[in-house]
Amino acid sequence: MFTFDYKYRVRYADVDQMGYMYYGNYAKLYEIGRVEALRHLGVSYKEMEESGVMMPVYDNYSRFIQPAKFDELLTIRVMVEEMPKMRFIVKYEILDEALKKIHTGASTLVFINMTTNRLTLCPDAITAVFQPFLTDKS
Repeated sequence: MFTFDYKYRVRYADVDQMGYMYYGNYAKLYEIGRVEALRHLGVSYKEMEESGVMMPVYDNYSRFIQPAKFDELLTIRVMVEEMPKMRFIVKYEILDEALKKIHTGASTLVFINMTTNRLTLCPDAITAVFQPFLTDKS
């Protein structure tokens, strides 16, 4: 399994009138964590799109345990348990400053050939960086 942690401070723009993170912003945290995890592995979203492959979100799931609060330093934990093929399943945990789990989630992304607008296989560059962490389950 691949795991990556990224720190994020809750900004005033992230919260509602009660000082709690607005529920719609958790998907933004997922994207921040996912992009930074791939960058950490040497994969650039920008370069992947320039090569003709994009990764739209197919589905997204969130479970709210406790609210994130204004000015709190969160840990966005990104977890990948299986090798991406045509889809890429990413799981998330959001931890508070005490590293207590306050939120969980998951996203499924798909690989799309930007020329044909059709599903395509995961680029070799992404498969290669996950190989040391994941066992192919096919």
